[in-house]
Amino acid sequence: MQFRQQALAKLQSPESLDLSVHLARPQRWLVLSVTVCAMAVASVWAVAGSVVSSISAPAILTYGQGSYVLQTPVAGLVTAVLAKQGERLPANSPVMEVRRGQSESLVRTIAAGRISLFAVGVGQIVRTGTDIAIVEKIAHASDPLYATVYVPAERAALIPANASVDLTVQSVPVEKYGLLRGHVKSVDHSVESEQQISAFLGDSQLGEQFTEAGRPVAVLVELTGSAATKSGFLWTAAGGPPFALTSMTMATGAIRLADRHPVDWLLP
Repeated sequence: MQFRQQALAKLQSPESLDLSVHLARPQRWLVLSVTVCAMAVASVWAVAGSVVSSISAPAILTYGQGSYVLQTPVAGLVTAVLAKQGERLPANSPVMEVRRGQSESLVRTIAAGRISLFAVGVGQIVRTGTDIAIVEKIAHASDPLYATVYVPAERAALIPANASVDLTVQSVPVEKYGLLRGHVKSVDHSVESEQQISAFLGDSQLGEQFTEAGRPVAVLVELTGSAATKSGFLWTAAGGPPFALTSMTMATGAIRLADRHPVDWLLP
């Protein structure tokens, strides 16, 4: 009975039609407008914008053919060193003299190159197969210097042809002389073992160092030349270092990948 009386009372009283209706406040409209605009801008950027990414990996300055380790074919006493470190020699040139008993044997270069390091000297006793020198395969003085970047195998397929590369050279202060410029010349199709890298660089320690994180892929980088710099190469800072670069110098390479649209990451 009580609810029936309340219902009758409501029917007898008119609706409060004169009360104002509260819409959204201006501040809320502003927030909504800004949100919609931000979403619109983000959508356009996701489709039309691009993101720059790169692969960073250890590198080393080398000549294109690499180096080899020269070993003595006989055992005996080293009596003479017949070449100088840094000297460029043709193939079959005498490098060292080894005496065994009353006979003398000459250790000769296998291929033309430059003696980059002697491992033994006069007065040392060597066994057959002892490493005596590291020889860089440089046939001519004009042979170009390259950089070899050892990229993780799972990322090598992402590298586009002729991709630009910035190299942080260990012996060059970046804050003063900048980065060394270059571009990808070739990407190997297979991973390299510690033994392969050691054979190419003529250094077993480097082979171990470049395979610490797994077997990498070698990326050959052609350095951009410049007649306006003392080093003969182009740098991000005008002029670059006031000295020439040498092979077997460690570096870090940043290889630029193809630009991608942000929306690509959302698509399968």
